[in-house]
Amino acid sequence: MLVDVQRGLERLYRIETDLDVRDFVIDDKMRAKMGAPARRSPREELLFSEADGELHLALFVDDAALANLSANDPRERLDGRNLQDFLLAVEGVSHFVYVAWRARQVRPVTGLELELQAEIDKYATCALVLMGQGGGTGLVPRLFDEWTLAPGMDAEEAERYVVANTNARTYAASLEQRYVARGEVLGMLDELRWFYRLGATEKLAAIARAA
Repeated sequence: MLVDVQRGLERLYRIETDLDVRDFVIDDKMRAKMGAPARRSPREELLFSEADGELHLALFVDDAALANLSANDPRERLDGRNLQDFLLAVEGVSHFVYVAWRARQVRPVTGLELELQAEIDKYATCALVLMGQGGGTGLVPRLFDEWTLAPGMDAEEAERYVVANTNARTYAASLEQRYVARGEVLGMLDELRWFYRLGATEKLAAIARAA
């Protein structure tokens, strides 16, 4: 499932990382060995570090989520049985792809930008899947209104998630109104590809204009 999400995101944005996410997936024991903070254990986490000009990546996604996606394939039907686990998978792979792609371009990425793009990737991916299944509208409240902060976050991290969610909700609502509700997929894809290549400040400015 994870590699299918990766390929989908890379096709969506017309980018290449030349990586296979499956080569970077770790389990909970390896995550602990790699020094992940013990104060909380999120169900999805991208670990990365840079040393001697090399980027080291590792992705953890909860085994139970992956098992559920295998049993209830969202490509066949995306619904309440698998939506939350699908969002979890998309978020993790989004982080992986974005960091890897930016590294190839020798461009930095901030934590806020990473979370903001992941939220938009979740909306775009779900919208496209559901449009293929005869739906697509009404996603914004389900994705952006029904959530809570994970326990154990510090104030800075919590603020980053709130800002990312708020801005992504604004942008997703604009995309839904301008494209999804009208069935104009190609127009949305063009805009998403343009948006993906913006820097953090430019993305926030674009969202403000779309509000």
